[in-house]
Amino acid sequence: MSVNDVIRKGEGKMKKSVESFQHEIASIRTGKATTALLDRVKVDAYGQQMPLKQIGNVGVQDAHTLMVQVWDKSMVSAAEKAIRDANLGLNPAAEGQSIRVSIPPLTEERRKEYVKLTKKFGEDSKVALRNLRRDILHGLDKLEKDKEISEDEKGRGKKEADDLVHKYEKQVNDMITQKEKEIMEV
Repeated sequence: MSVNDVIRKGEGKMKKSVESFQHEIASIRTGKATTALLDRVKVDAYGQQMPLKQIGNVGVQDAHTLMVQVWDKSMVSAAEKAIRDANLGLNPAAEGQSIRVSIPPLTEERRKEYVKLTKKFGEDSKVALRNLRRDILHGLDKLEKDKEISEDEKGRGKKEADDLVHKYEKQVNDMITQKEKEIMEV
C-alpha cells in the first residue's frame, strides 16, 4: 500500500460524507415544495417500515404542493398518517388514491430553527471529515512504522490529507450558506 492509496481511500470516504450531508439538508424545508421533503417518511406497510417512495410516486404539483400517488389503495391512510406523524409540520389530505400535501409558508421562528438544524448537520459533517483525516494519518503512521514509506512521504501525505479536509469543509460551508439563503428567502 502506498501514500496515494491511503489518500485516495480517505478521499472517497470524504466525498461520501459530503454527499450524505447534501442529502440530509435537501430534506430540510425551504418553503418550496420538493420531493426530498418526504424522503425520510417511513410508512408502516405490510408489517414493516418502508420509505414512502416505495409505496407510491412522490411528485411536485406546484411550488407549494406535493402529490403522492399511492399504488395500493389500502395504503393511502397509512401513508397519510406517516406524513402527518413525520414531524415536518405538514397536513396531508387524501383524495382517492392520491395524497395532496400543501406546504405552508414558514414562520420566521421556524426558519431560524431550520437554519440551526442545517448548521448542526454541517458541524456533524465536518467532524466526520476530521475523523476521516485522522484515519488517513493513522494509515500513514502504520506505513511508516512498517518501513513502507519514508518520513518525507508521510509528511507529504499529511499535507495532502489536510488539503483534502480543507477542500471538503469549504464545500460543506458553501452548502450551508446556500441552504441558509434558501431557508431565509421569503
